[in-house]
Amino acid sequence: MNAPQHLATPTPLQIARELATGFALSAAERDAQGGTPKAERDAIRQSGLLSLVIPGEYGGLGADWQTTLAVVREFARVDSSLAHVFAFQHLMLATVRLFSRPEQWQPWFELTARNRWFWGNALNPLDTRTTVRRFNGYREFSGKKSFCSGALDSQMLIASGLDEESGKLLIAAIPTARSGISLAEDWDNMGQRQTDSGSATFERVRVEENELLLEPGPLSTPFACLRPLIAQLVFSNIFLGIAEGAFEEARAYTLREARPWFRSGVESAGEDPYVLARYGDFWVGLESARALIQRANQLLDAAWNQGTALGEAQRGELALAIATAKVATTRNGLDLCNRMFEVTGARSTHAALRLDRYWRNLRTQTLHDPVDYKVRELGDWALNQNLPQPTFYS
Repeated sequence: MNAPQHLATPTPLQIARELATGFALSAAERDAQGGTPKAERDAIRQSGLLSLVIPGEYGGLGADWQTTLAVVREFARVDSSLAHVFAFQHLMLATVRLFSRPEQWQPWFELTARNRWFWGNALNPLDTRTTVRRFNGYREFSGKKSFCSGALDSQMLIASGLDEESGKLLIAAIPTARSGISLAEDWDNMGQRQTDSGSATFERVRVEENELLLEPGPLSTPFACLRPLIAQLVFSNIFLGIAEGAFEEARAYTLREARPWFRSGVESAGEDPYVLARYGDFWVGLESARALIQRANQLLDAAWNQGTALGEAQRGELALAIATAKVATTRNGLDLCNRMFEVTGARSTHAALRLDRYWRNLRTQTLHDPVDYKVRELGDWALNQNLPQPTFYS
C-alpha cells in the first residue's frame, strides 16, 4: 500500500476564497437586513485569519501586506462590509504596532492570536466630542464617537479623545467590554450596511497609562506615519474588490439573462457591439486599477520592512503611489458599478437581485474622505514636486 499523503496546509488566500464562497450565498439578503453579520464574523474568527499580519513569534500567521490586502479584496468581491471590518482588524493592529512600545503591542498581538480577538475602531480624529481628563495614574475618556466600524462584536477598541489640558489627540487600546463604553446599533446607511459603523459613547471610561499609545505616538516618525497610508490602501483594495465583484456579477447576468437590443442585428447580448464596447471599457479600468494596486501593495511591504529606518522620502513616494491607486479605484469603480446596468438591462434592476448594492457600497465607502484632495496632492507633486504631508488621511 502507498503511504498516506499529507494534505498541504491551505494558504490564507485559499481559506479566504472558501469563506467568500459561503458569504456570497447570503450577501444580498444580509445587505437588506443590515445589522451585525455575527455568523460570518465568527467564521472569520474560526479561520485564524484575524491574526494574518501578526508575526509568527507572537502566534500569528506572519503574512505580508500584499497577502493581507489580497484577502481583503477576496472578501470585497462578494461582501464589502465583511471586507471592511476584516481590513480594519489589521489596520487596528498596525495602529498599536506603529504608535506604541514593544512591551505594549507584543502582548496585545499574542492575546489577539491566542483568543481570536476582533478589534474595533473608535478613533475618528475629526470627531472631537470625546475628551480626556487626567487623574493620578490614569485617564478618563468621556464623550461620543461616530463611524465606529467593527466596534460591535469586538473584544478590543482603538479609541481617541482630546486632552482637556493640552488639546492633544490621545489614542488608547482598551477592552470593548470596559465599564462606561456603550455601543449603539444606529448604523443604517444606504451602503456598507453590515460594518456596524455606528456611534460609541464613553462615560468616564478609565484608561490606564499603559493603554495609551504615546511612544512613539501618532504620526511621530516616518514609520508611524504609515498608519494613514495603510488605511488609504485598505480602502483602495476594497474599492477594487467591489468593482471586480460587480464586473463578475454583470458578466454572468449578461451571458445568462440579458437580451440584445432589437436593432442590433445579433442573436445574443454577448454579440451586441455596444455591450462589447462597455465591457472593453470596464476591462481597461480594472486592469489599470489592478496594476496600480499591485505596485502600491508592494511598496507598502518595502516601507514596512524598513521599520524605524524608514525615511521621509520613501514614505512620501508610497503616499503618492497609494493616492494614485485610490483615485483610480474610486473613479473606475464608480463608473463600472453605475454603468453595469447598461450591459445587463432593465430586468437586472429587480429588487431581489440587489445589484445596486455594489454601487451603494462603493459610493458610501468612497465618501470616507474626499478623493479631490488626493488629486490635489498628486497635482502638487506633478507640478511642484511637493510630497504629501502626513495627516490622518494622507
